[in-house]
Amino acid sequence: MSAFVIDWFNLFLRWFHLIVGIAWIGASFHFVWLDFSFRKRETMNPGVYGTSWLVHGGGFYHVEKYQVAPPSLPDDLHWFKWEAYLTFLSGFLLMVAQYYVNASSFLVDPQILVMTGPEAVVISLFLLFSGWVGYDFLCRSAIGRHTGWLAISVFALIVLEGVLFTHVFSGRGAFIHTGAMIGTMMTANVFRVIIPNQRLVTRDLLAGRDPDAELLRIGKQRSLHNNYLTLPVLLFMVSNHYGFLYNHPQAWAVIALIVLAGGLIRHFINRVDAGATPSSVFWTLPLAACGLMATIIITAPQSGSSGHRDVTDAEMMAIVGTHCSSCHAPKPRHEAFRDSGPPKGVLLDTVAHVRQNRQGVMTQSVQGRIMPLGNESKMTDEERATLGAWLAAR
Repeated sequence: MSAFVIDWFNLFLRWFHLIVGIAWIGASFHFVWLDFSFRKRETMNPGVYGTSWLVHGGGFYHVEKYQVAPPSLPDDLHWFKWEAYLTFLSGFLLMVAQYYVNASSFLVDPQILVMTGPEAVVISLFLLFSGWVGYDFLCRSAIGRHTGWLAISVFALIVLEGVLFTHVFSGRGAFIHTGAMIGTMMTANVFRVIIPNQRLVTRDLLAGRDPDAELLRIGKQRSLHNNYLTLPVLLFMVSNHYGFLYNHPQAWAVIALIVLAGGLIRHFINRVDAGATPSSVFWTLPLAACGLMATIIITAPQSGSSGHRDVTDAEMMAIVGTHCSSCHAPKPRHEAFRDSGPPKGVLLDTVAHVRQNRQGVMTQSVQGRIMPLGNESKMTDEERATLGAWLAAR
């Protein structure tokens, strides 16, 4: 019963995370589009930078943006912050429930770095925080005044952290940490920069003082960064379902290519929204496509065959019995599945069951190297190749 309750808690938490995440991303996409849509009009109110006309849901809308701020503020001023905060909070709780509680299975891979589960959690928290510190330092430095150099520097920082993650955590853990680090940077932008700056501007307006336009510039810069990082972070957050992304030595290169391709696609959309002709920024799409094609080539599965040797059923079952049957048995011995039964109902306790699930075993254990979880049983490359040879012959 406890495993059943935990599964429902996990499901509801994921559902909530998706709901607030969609709200945050939707607001980000909309406001960046809105910011690019403002146009000068012949007649505008004093202090207005531009206006935008919209039609949606059977109604027409007229939106104004001020050069700095209006002379006064209404009582019903709407703030957009809780979407970001709740997305981060629910995401962190998911990290705790899925990765920290099961750190020895999901974060630790002894073939990469020998450490305990608690040690992995401490390292995780430190690295997530350090990513934000490094990013914030770059933005506040002289580099932050030069968009191109800042973009290159932030990209390099993410890739550097990605390389570090792949040398500390399991492949699955490395990719989820890349996404979590970017998500932490995005949320901290809202909590530490955007909202505080807006509060200072609002305070000055209410006090009858001229607000500092630099505060708004910085807030807009960080908001635009969040917009560009959205596409990569979404893919990293679902990467745990696709072991081919991270279970190979070039996982860091895949991280770099995903960030690059996502940023290029977002740049194309943003520039077109800003009024640029698609042909003037079309160069971004072939580059993004090349980046994604490169990820496909890098992650292409290698042959699981060990030459032409004929592997017997007994040899195969010896490997499966050592590395797979503790979880994939009618009554699992692994403590994580004793109450809930074999993961996804997959049984690997007989030759017939292994043959029935051969494609999944090939994908998860031989090509993707996802299983066993955290390689707790220390399955060797030779064993994976032998198992792959048996599967390929069937």
